Amino acid sequence: MKARSSIRGWLAGAGLVALAAQPALGSTPPASVRTELEKAVANGAPGVTAIVMRKGDPLFRLDVGPIPHDAQWLVASASKWMATALVMTVVDEGKLSLDAPISRYLPEFQGAIGRTTLRELLAQTSGEGSIEAAFDINQDARITLRESADAVARRPLVDPPGSVFKYGGPSFQVAGAAVEVVTGKRWEQLFKERIADPLGMSHTYWTHFPSRGVAPEQTLNPLLQGGVVTTADDYMRFLSMLAQGGRVGHRRLLSTQAIDAMETAQTLGKPMAYVPPGGPHGVGSSGAQYALGNWCETWDAKHRCILVSSPGALGTFPWIDRQNGLYGIFFTRVRLTKVVGNFKVARKVIIEACAPRSTSG
Repeated sequence: MKARSSIRGWLAGAGLVALAAQPALGSTPPASVRTELEKAVANGAPGVTAIVMRKGDPLFRLDVGPIPHDAQWLVASASKWMATALVMTVVDEGKLSLDAPISRYLPEFQGAIGRTTLRELLAQTSGEGSIEAAFDINQDARITLRESADAVARRPLVDPPGSVFKYGGPSFQVAGAAVEVVTGKRWEQLFKERIADPLGMSHTYWTHFPSRGVAPEQTLNPLLQGGVVTTADDYMRFLSMLAQGGRVGHRRLLSTQAIDAMETAQTLGKPMAYVPPGGPHGVGSSGAQYALGNWCETWDAKHRCILVSSPGALGTFPWIDRQNGLYGIFFTRVRLTKVVGNFKVARKVIIEACAPRSTSG
């Protein structure tokens, strides 16, 4: 099986760091990482790209199998991280509050559902059900996000807001509708202005999934919990901004308060009533919690996340290890359940090999 490592080509296109003064690991990933990615390809992945960075510096890129260097694929639930980041830019400017009732921004939400907060929507504890109902997935891509949210408002709640975690309900559509109302801009336009353009993410766009033949430029109701189409390089531009505390170069896209909120466990003490197959609750799980738009796999005494991730059902698995300053992505297009075990083993090897060594004496 062919495998290739290329750090120089990616650096030239990433626009994140210079080519000089590479870390010692350079373009030599641990051999067992390659082995796990080869196993993932054997398990059905049409190739895998792994990219790892530490504190803004690339450590390695490894492409295994017949994956194009610029493969552009739907990343499913890895979209939730990007969606939450855009919402938090609006929180940062004071136009939205994480803890105000959603009825403040969307008055069609009345009664118990109107008391739902943005925090609960992004933590998937808003009581609107799980992905099993596929409510937002089954909507028309040509309606607006406001119309999508209005349909949610007319449904009865499944659970009291804030009481239970259920993964994959339509809550992100509601959050997106609030963003459009208070900014006066379409989601795609705002994402381009605030996230994609500043980070140079020129190969990333939103769609509805499934699109049912509706072109992206005609999509007014992107699936915010799962509709990003992107490349490994573009996703790493986004991940690097998060890992560096909301900054890219000298420009701040998110406040430190926004990053802290996104990476604080929100579901401790709540029943995890529906969790997706293959995610952090899958192979080797020790009971992950959910933060805002991402999984909190480990956390400290103040509920601050140490290891965070946002894997998607179609295989892409981005992650950040705050303790060691490492972050990376496994980029592919295959059912997550087929490869998640390989990716978790590979990540463990990467962290053990690349974590800064403590010195004594």
